[in-house]
Amino acid sequence: MSIESAQDLKALKRIGRIVRLTLEATRRALRPGVRTADLDRIAADLFKKHGARSAPKLVYGFPGTILISVNDAVVHGIPDDYAIQPGDLVKLDVTAELDGYMADAAITVAVPPVAPRHRDLCRCTEAALRRAVRQARAGAPIRAIGRAVEREARRHRLTIIPELTGHGIGRVIHEDPDIPNYYDPFDNRRLTEGLVITIEPLICSGSGEIYEDSDGWTVRTQDGSPAAHFEHTLVVTKGKPLLLTAA
Repeated sequence: MSIESAQDLKALKRIGRIVRLTLEATRRALRPGVRTADLDRIAADLFKKHGARSAPKLVYGFPGTILISVNDAVVHGIPDDYAIQPGDLVKLDVTAELDGYMADAAITVAVPPVAPRHRDLCRCTEAALRRAVRQARAGAPIRAIGRAVEREARRHRLTIIPELTGHGIGRVIHEDPDIPNYYDPFDNRRLTEGLVITIEPLICSGSGEIYEDSDGWTVRTQDGSPAAHFEHTLVVTKGKPLLLTAA
């Protein structure tokens, strides 16, 4: 969506804050022995407290409140009885709705003891997000975002997952435009002032090929390599973008 009023911006800031608070709460609770279902319950309780709803459940019928993906699971992992293990790489992906507005953000948490490859993967993916966000200015080409992500991955000798992209958001989870994590020289689309999008690098240490698990939701790397995911929802402006899920 594109912001058309002060009311739009206020509502998006409100839901963006709830997403951030949910990520913070689940991250604090994440430790060995905690089940992913326990983390999901924390998110559900926080949503209820603030009057928010799970957007994936609302829009797609997802069987959980938030998406929790571990190790080779890239995205869309279903919270269940799996107990977090030392050394796991855990993706927490929160998309919430309040009063008809939605926001989406994700972090990756490396559970100690942290393997060097997990540390490098997280650092690279988070750096790719920072670099990509700097490209999000009104009038800039969308391909500049993908170029920033792809360059950072290559610099660390890691691999983007091209099928998974950022996207427009606001009234529903996935809106136009898609925001690729790779450079397409033929993509001439440009960002417009007020546009609400997510930027979400998804990077792995393997080939970058993925498949959908038998549960019908979880997306995993084909070769079993670990993956990382960081994401913010932001508003494009003429200057520095407004990070709705960081405030």
